[in-house]
Amino acid sequence: MSFDSIYRADLFVGQTIIVTGGGSGLGRCISHELAALGARVVIVGRTRAKLEAVVSEIMGDGGICHAHVGDIRDEARMKEVVAVVAQAGPVAGLVNNAGGQSASPLLEVSKKGFDEVLQTNTLGTFVLAREVVEQGMGESGGSIVNITATIECGAPGLGHSAAARAAVENLSKTAAVEWGPMGVRVNCIAPGFIDSSGADRYESDSGKGRRWFETMRSITGHIPLKRTGTESEISSAVCFLLGPAASYVTGETLHVDGALPLSPGWYPPGPGAGSKPFTGFHRGRPPKAWGRSEDPKN
Repeated sequence: MSFDSIYRADLFVGQTIIVTGGGSGLGRCISHELAALGARVVIVGRTRAKLEAVVSEIMGDGGICHAHVGDIRDEARMKEVVAVVAQAGPVAGLVNNAGGQSASPLLEVSKKGFDEVLQTNTLGTFVLAREVVEQGMGESGGSIVNITATIECGAPGLGHSAAARAAVENLSKTAAVEWGPMGVRVNCIAPGFIDSSGADRYESDSGKGRRWFETMRSITGHIPLKRTGTESEISSAVCFLLGPAASYVTGETLHVDGALPLSPGWYPPGPGAGSKPFTGFHRGRPPKAWGRSEDPKN
């Protein structure tokens, strides 16, 4: 049994694609689908055990996956990682998925805390993108996909993260223009509320994270499609932007959020069943946080 992708099985054969934050959550799912489609996947993250577990899963499914331990905030280490990966051939794709933050109202965010979020979500993304372009993609062409978040209406409780993600979206527009002549496309995907491991982390928090989680869970009732999203729905969007069908798409942000930002809080969704989720990840482990009960396909 392998990933139930909507794309042809050889879509990324012969291509090396780096996925940061590949040891869990969205990164794990994205890595599985890319490997199922023939890519040589390289996952990067801070925790060796998590990375090795994903490598074992993918190799067990017949895919190709390698791991490099490192913090995307460490510029020297990221240069080294890209150099090692590029020795086997040019990097065709980069998925800047790694990121992180703790929920907190702005008045309680310290300068140090704000800086750490910027270092991870903005500067780490920039360093990886710059390095893959400088170390081969600028000559061979390729695609970069940056994972941001739905931030059009701000993000109370996560203002530092929203600011960092907004910076990435603007950075991606500039990169799309500057690197376009090299054949490098740069796009973003902005997920809404997704059933991934991060949701359970907030739910288990006994402090500010928990309060933020409860607020967000109440907001999910206003999602026009009447549900949260799946990891597979983000992964399929990533594969589209990395693939040849998106060869004329660059500098854009694809929102995968059920139209939540378009639904005012005073206007609850009308009657109807909403949309059915796509659950192509055969090894998916939906969290309990948002109240979903669907099992992954077996």
